Amino acid sequence: MNHNTPVSPRPLSHLSDAQRRVLSAAQLRAHGVSAARTAAQCRPGGPWQQILPGVFVLHPGPPTSEERLHAALLYAGRPTVERVVPAQVRGEGEAGSYGDVMVTGLAALALHRFSTAPPLLSLDRIDVLMPRTRRLRSTGCARLVRVHALPQVQHIGGLPVAPVARALADAVAQLSDADAVRRLLTEAVRAFHCEPSAVVKELTLARLLSQPHVIGAVDSLLAEGRAIAEDRLYAMVRDHGLPDPLWNVDLRLPGGPHLGGVDVYWPDQAVAVELDTRAPRQDEDAMGSPLLERSRELGEWSEYARKREHLERLGITVVHITPKKLREAVEQQATVVRTALMASSDREPPAYVVALPR
Repeated sequence: MNHNTPVSPRPLSHLSDAQRRVLSAAQLRAHGVSAARTAAQCRPGGPWQQILPGVFVLHPGPPTSEERLHAALLYAGRPTVERVVPAQVRGEGEAGSYGDVMVTGLAALALHRFSTAPPLLSLDRIDVLMPRTRRLRSTGCARLVRVHALPQVQHIGGLPVAPVARALADAVAQLSDADAVRRLLTEAVRAFHCEPSAVVKELTLARLLSQPHVIGAVDSLLAEGRAIAEDRLYAMVRDHGLPDPLWNVDLRLPGGPHLGGVDVYWPDQAVAVELDTRAPRQDEDAMGSPLLERSRELGEWSEYARKREHLERLGITVVHITPKKLREAVEQQATVVRTALMASSDREPPAYVVALPR
């Protein structure tokens, strides 16, 4: 018996069907299979096959898409046998059973049920996120994507998967077709997988916004996201019984300068609502952002702050609402607006401004 083979092999019953069909060399040893027997089983015409270095499929036919996913994760994660825990007994929020790795890119989008992502079986490679300190190389069906810090993992069907925004950035990094990029980004927003700002943030960190085929898709993404947010804003005013406002107006002092545009305005109460569709501020990621993008982000923030301060000096209350808050906490946002409207009678009379359609 090989000296690496345990005296009391572990049974396979605790593994899922796919995990029983795809095992690493370490797992096979833990189940009483020696390296010599594994090599014999993988000879031409044998019942097993090596799909990746140190990872084996325990049948002779083509691996299924699920088996390829398990194989790529086993290769990249190199988990210890003790960490391979079946999905049905793994606690909520527990670290993934494949080590510190997760599926990303087009494979992850397919797992997130994107209709515009190619089927898993058609993908030549499975993208896997892993810590930058690991020294493995991409090979076979596993393409390794190294990062300084892993995002918060999501589990789909027992597999560790990157969140949609991160998976989109990794998918876009491998695509050159502008239409394909636009379809993926549009579906992310229309199907409510994530907010446009989260996608823009990940694309910025990946330094992809300088590529022409990405810029056009992002413009469509932001327009799509804003249209959806505006629809939700209309619904909030209607469904929560707020007074009828003026929509999409430019504010000006009589005979004076342009003060800026707002999405909603109640002239009698001098209350304005502005949709904040900028990407979130990235102070913690500043070192990873390209200087040009960082400068533009700070410039946008300064413009928003300057307009708000100017309007509030004139006695106009400005309520900023993000698309995410409209989606996840619309009742709370309606309460904020209603409170601002009710408080108008307690404030000093505002300056008179002219509201013009924009």
